[in-house]
Amino acid sequence: MAPDTSLVKSAERTVRILELLAASPGRLTVSELQERTGYPRSSLHALVRTLRDLKWLDADDAASAFTVGPHALLAGTSYLDRDPALPHAYQTLEDLRAELGYTIHYARRDDAHVLYLASREARDAVRVIPRVGRRLPIHLTALGHAMLADLTAAEVDEILPDQLESYTEHTLTDRAAMRDQLDAVRSAGWAFEREQGTAGIACIATTVAYRIPATDAVSCSMPAKLAEPDEVERVAEAVVRHTDRLAATLRRAGIR
Repeated sequence: MAPDTSLVKSAERTVRILELLAASPGRLTVSELQERTGYPRSSLHALVRTLRDLKWLDADDAASAFTVGPHALLAGTSYLDRDPALPHAYQTLEDLRAELGYTIHYARRDDAHVLYLASREARDAVRVIPRVGRRLPIHLTALGHAMLADLTAAEVDEILPDQLESYTEHTLTDRAAMRDQLDAVRSAGWAFEREQGTAGIACIATTVAYRIPATDAVSCSMPAKLAEPDEVERVAEAVVRHTDRLAATLRRAGIR
């Protein structure tokens, strides 16, 4: 007898719907979900209705457009609550923000993306953009460059998509240029990018070396206009120093 794969297909479709809605800046209708997934309308309606009833989706007043619901938040926060590295990382983020005054991030590689697990915004930030739970293509950020530089060239080629999406006019979309960038990261021990992912922002990052290859990294985001050579060096030294201390703490605690 052939194995019943219907439950697997249903689970895959459920996750895909949640991921699409999580990545969308606004609500999506069933028609828009069908256009993006290609799923049959009847099964899509049933999945959306079930997810809404279970509070994994939230509907507008007309029940015609949807976004992620409160139970998706519960699942996400439980991941953060159970991660053994994060309680130690929080103190590092606080210490770096206190020393540098800029915004500090902690992130983990998720295949060809960077997943933000913790952030501490600059105290004088005028506009705070929530990052925790956000996922960005790995080639856009200093965090991603730092983690890619810890891999072999073959592993990097396997991870990166064939087409590198451009977010700003400064985004690296040429694979040869990306290889040169990663060589520079390996040589310096830290990554630097200016306005490659976000206009007006520069970032410095280094890996948290408690796993081989590294899966986590810490970054400092600053206004690009302030990223003069002396300031970049000052920030990089602090980020590396605090992150090395964090990695040593995690290794001593047996966290892998």
